[in-house]
Amino acid sequence: MKIVFLPIDNRPVCYQMPEMIGEIYKNCEIVLPDRNYLGGLDKIADISNLFEWLKSESKSADYIILSLDTIAYGGLIPSRRSKETLEEIFLRQNNLKNILKNTNAKIFAFSSIMRISNNNINQEEKEYWNLYGEKIFKYSYDTCKYGKSDTDVPKEILDDYINTRKRNFEVNKRYLEWQKEGIFDTLIFSKDDCAEYGFNVKEAEELEKLDGFTKTGADEIPLTLLAKTISKKIKVYPEFLEPKYKHLISNYEDVSIEKSALGQLELAGCEIVNKEDAEVILLINNFIDKQGEIVMKRSTELFNGDLLLPDKPYIIADVRLANGADNNLIKQIIKHPADERFLGYAGWNTSANTLGSLICGMKFSYLAKSENSFNMKAFKKFEAVRLLDDWAYQANVRQELNSIDTKLTAEEMLPYENLIKQFLNTEFNTRYSFPWERLFEVEIDIN
Repeated sequence: MKIVFLPIDNRPVCYQMPEMIGEIYKNCEIVLPDRNYLGGLDKIADISNLFEWLKSESKSADYIILSLDTIAYGGLIPSRRSKETLEEIFLRQNNLKNILKNTNAKIFAFSSIMRISNNNINQEEKEYWNLYGEKIFKYSYDTCKYGKSDTDVPKEILDDYINTRKRNFEVNKRYLEWQKEGIFDTLIFSKDDCAEYGFNVKEAEELEKLDGFTKTGADEIPLTLLAKTISKKIKVYPEFLEPKYKHLISNYEDVSIEKSALGQLELAGCEIVNKEDAEVILLINNFIDKQGEIVMKRSTELFNGDLLLPDKPYIIADVRLANGADNNLIKQIIKHPADERFLGYAGWNTSANTLGSLICGMKFSYLAKSENSFNMKAFKKFEAVRLLDDWAYQANVRQELNSIDTKLTAEEMLPYENLIKQFLNTEFNTRYSFPWERLFEVEIDIN
């Protein structure tokens, strides 16, 4: 099975993760473009070279996983910053459509509904966000909740923001036309960093009225689509460690953690069943009262029970905190070496990010084992990276770093590396770097 995979951008979770998941299943070949062609924090993708790559590889592909933002704007971040006109983007779309019409591959695609960040950080937004981000968010929220809102955001800035949204919305509506023509086998519009109200929520509702399918999340969606390439419907039972609180809504999302988990499973092609009939148990370390936030230093009550592992294959979604692991839970997980039942752990960024990537890895691992095509070395590498990133770095070492000028050394990570090696019964060497020159994401290369 050959899968052509075009990521959102060049971040490790977008580029390395699908590559590592594919290596777990020996009967699968995942083909990605040269990483240098992809966009970054301050870099627009090399769209002309991506067109050539896609045109060449799509001819022999069984599936194409396609980030439409990469082609339309040059990446997820450029989709919010790009000054290109609607006509210029339409020309790119026409080129893409011609390529897709000449392939026999099944095409699973997604495009983002432009997010509205609720802070004054302009690292991923237009320059004026550092002065007016919170005010624009409030204007959007109040307008959609109450039908009107007053704001002192300068008219030219508000107009620029609204016009960028309108352009992106028209681009998304055009993809709906393609869907009706049969270009896409699956098309998803992602709701990135959502609140309960806002222009992005309203746009999602409009797309749904036009028969579009929307889903909360972003970075994990190509991985959820990757999971769909595994046609076998694996029977999964979601078990919440805090069942009384599964109705609560995660940070950056607009649905409950229960709906988020069920939606991820269904979209990935899993069958949700009772515990007795399940082939895999999805353990969800959900939150009480409100999800904590490691980056924003918002604490929450950590897991304080006894983790009872099921007697059948299981995966663990650690969503008690956003942007990192629950240290109390990890202590229980790594008390004993992982056995053949363990199919994965994740605890990165948003709840949707964690769930989508975790379920994808599980589907590839479970099928590979059933077909005797399981690459144990690749599986341990993938899990080592997740634990080093989500637990060792995000929840611990990162908390002691003030800037990227503070070098992340192997010595700081070594105690965690040793515990992970014992848990996974493996050996590895590591190299750490900051690909976007900020602390938010770390790249972990394992030999």
